Amino acid sequence: MVEQSAISQLSAAMSDLPAPIYQRVKQAIISQITDGTWKPNQRVPSESELVNELGVSRMTINRALRELTSEGYLLRMQGVGTFVAESKGYTAMLEVHNIAEEIAQRGHTHSCKVITLREIKADPEQAGVLGLTTGHSVFHSLMVHYENDLPVQLEDRLVNPLVAPDYLQQDYQTQTPYTYLMRVAPLTAGEHIVEAVLPDRHQCAHLSIEANEPCLLIRRQTWSEAKIVTWARLLYPGSRYKLLGKFKGHG
Repeated sequence: MVEQSAISQLSAAMSDLPAPIYQRVKQAIISQITDGTWKPNQRVPSESELVNELGVSRMTINRALRELTSEGYLLRMQGVGTFVAESKGYTAMLEVHNIAEEIAQRGHTHSCKVITLREIKADPEQAGVLGLTTGHSVFHSLMVHYENDLPVQLEDRLVNPLVAPDYLQQDYQTQTPYTYLMRVAPLTAGEHIVEAVLPDRHQCAHLSIEANEPCLLIRRQTWSEAKIVTWARLLYPGSRYKLLGKFKGHG
């Protein structure tokens, strides 16, 4: 049975502000999760228990739980119950951030494994994304970023050596490529393309995931003033990461 205190806590968290009841239920549950009152994998009150204790309709509770499940806050298991989902890490979708700082802000530990760090001759596609000529020297790096020893990002990056000449000489165990690049070529513009992909076998091995694990891929090109600095493919396991976008609007 669910502890009565869980329902009492939820009832106390319900806002009196004018809003649809299902939204008030959702916000109360979210607040219980985000402030740590309800822990990951903890069973939450059932629909019937919430209906009886909160005095709202089953349709209202069902909608709130259904939306919270689709948004990743809850995990519903048929015949077993509803549980608080394990929180996913997130990366900024509309901004360029340092992954090490994102992980540190969650109170976790970042580490990095360098797979490849080398100079290559650019093929036509590589030259094109960096604004160089075919055959021009470019820097290539392949790294795995870890959060508490769990791989969360595979970073495949091309760097313009005319803008970041000492890229290959950096110690990426003590700083990320982001840190070095922002120091020598401060970001002034960027472009993102985001898509869902299935990883190849090499990517699966680097990220320790199964072959059918959907992944989030960000293709990112950045500029400093008028010069292209870098082009990167950032691959995230879909089960471990989500994208967060913030923006300002007029309504």
